[in-house]
Formats: sequence, structure tokens, C-alpha cells
Amino acid sequence: MSPKPRRRAPSPQKRARAERVLAQLHELYPTLPIPLDHTDAFTLLVAVMLSAQTTDKKVNEVTPALFAAAPDPTSMAALEVEEIRTLIRQIGLAPTKAKNLKRMAELLLERHEGEVPGSLEELEALPGVGHKTASVVMVQAFGVPAFPVDTHIHRLAERWRLSDGSNVKRTEEDLKALFPEEEWGFAHLAIIWFGRDHCPARGHDLEGCPICSWAAPTRRR
Repeated sequence: MSPKPRRRAPSPQKRARAERVLAQLHELYPTLPIPLDHTDAFTLLVAVMLSAQTTDKKVNEVTPALFAAAPDPTSMAALEVEEIRTLIRQIGLAPTKAKNLKRMAELLLERHEGEVPGSLEELEALPGVGHKTASVVMVQAFGVPAFPVDTHIHRLAERWRLSDGSNVKRTEEDLKALFPEEEWGFAHLAIIWFGRDHCPARGHDLEGCPICSWAAPTRRR
């Protein structure tokens, strides 16, 4: 089997653009709140699983009742799927997510002594846990460098010419190559907040945006 071709290193221009983006994000967000309410690795994992195709605001409205009934894997596994579904009924894809939450909790008890595992591979082996969800848990619960890419990050990376927008895997690879590893956790959250605060997907005033005004390509203005 021939070796996998190595990716070309980012250009000096792209690196300079990433450095300027990072500096502005630090100015705008000297402190960053975590979007999803949680108290430990398990409740974070549950909240991130629920957030797929649903706003963080809606997840935060639903999880207090869910966590009151099931704050840990043992109590979550003890609930019937229909009980979980009722508690999260306002969330998109509630029936599927309810099944995944119960089975995820059961597997934590069966495989990991009731603890959330601290590796991407073990997390991704759980039902309802994809690469993005596992990456969020790794960086926010365990402090392990990761760069989860959500829809905000994916579109802004392309808009700021930091990635080509072809797919989220490529975006993650490009951003990891451009930002220092110790900044991945900050940049991940800061870009999400920037997208919400300053940079909507449609009807966006590029010229008035703190970053798009200089980072977006001229043809879009």
C-alpha cells in the first residue's frame, strides 16, 4: 500500500490570517462561558448528545428535569426509554436520542465502570456519540486538545478563507494546522460565540463585521 500523501503546509498568508483571527477573538472574548449547562463529564456528554440538530438554549431548558431524574449512568440506565423520551420531548429527534441515552448509560456501566471514558475511540464507540460530540467531551471535560467543528465553525472557516468548506473533516484538519494546539479549546468556543453574536449565515453585513470585513474574500462584498 502506498503511503498517504502529506498535506501541504498552510501558506504564510493563511497563517497570518489565522493569527489575526485568533488575536481578535481573544480581544472579544477574554472569558468564555460553556454553551451547555452541565456539572460533570456525564452530564456534559448527555447535553452534547442532545444538542445535535437542536439549539443549545433548548437543550439547557430540557436538561434540568432530565438530570434531576438521571444525574448519572446508573439512574439513566434504570429509566425506560419512554420516560427519557418524555423528559426530552421538546428536543429534535427525541425518540432516537432517548434510545441512545439509555444504551449509552448501560454501556458505561458494562464497559467503563460507570465512568465516561477519556479517549476519542471509546467515546465514539458509544451509541449516539459521533466525532464532534466525542471531541467536545475530550476538550471540555478532560482538557485534551481537540477542535470540534460545528456548523458555525465550518461556515466561518470557509468564509475567513481558513479552509475550503469541502467537509467538516477537512475543516478540522485545516484549523488544527493553523491554530496552536494550546488554543484549540479556546478557538473552538470563541468561533461558535462569534458566529452567534456577529456572523449569521444569511443577511450578514460583511463590511460591519469585526472579522469578515477583512477576512472574507472581496468577491462576497
